[in-house]
Amino acid sequence: MASQNLDPAATSVTAARKGVEPSGGAARSPVGKRLQQELMTLRMSGDKGISAFPESDNLLKWVETIHGDADTGYEDLRYKISLEFPSGYPYNAPTVKFLTPYKWSALYDVRTILLSIQSLLGEPNIDNSLNMHAAELWKNPPAFKKYLRSTYSKQVSSQEP
Repeated sequence: MASQNLDPAATSVTAARKGVEPSGGAARSPVGKRLQQELMTLRMSGDKGISAFPESDNLLKWVETIHGDADTGYEDLRYKISLEFPSGYPYNAPTVKFLTPYKWSALYDVRTILLSIQSLLGEPNIDNSLNMHAAELWKNPPAFKKYLRSTYSKQVSSQEP
């Protein structure tokens, strides 16, 4: 998506010039201000393998990209994640398509969410796994990597137009 690489500050300025408030007024709300600050923090952090941008001019819906860490089965793989922020953020957990919030804290931010997901890819808790097949494969790194690459290739090819 080309729109995900837009500078949200520039988008907000452009929208304001047109008389439109991005995100239905979210940019001026406490949630919008916090999300703008988090976006800037994320951009300035220099963390490798994670990025996030608001989708279009909606500060409450972001698209994140996570690259698998080196020396894991996820090396060279890239995942896109949709993240939606509730109006009560940061006190209410954002919605991540495939995760359920566990012990959410208002101290978490987009950067820590992405780093946590990236870390889980390389060091999952296989003793408490929802996917027992993956947990068993994890114990055999070559078999896990082969299965992961096969599954990833199928998903990527099914998403291509």
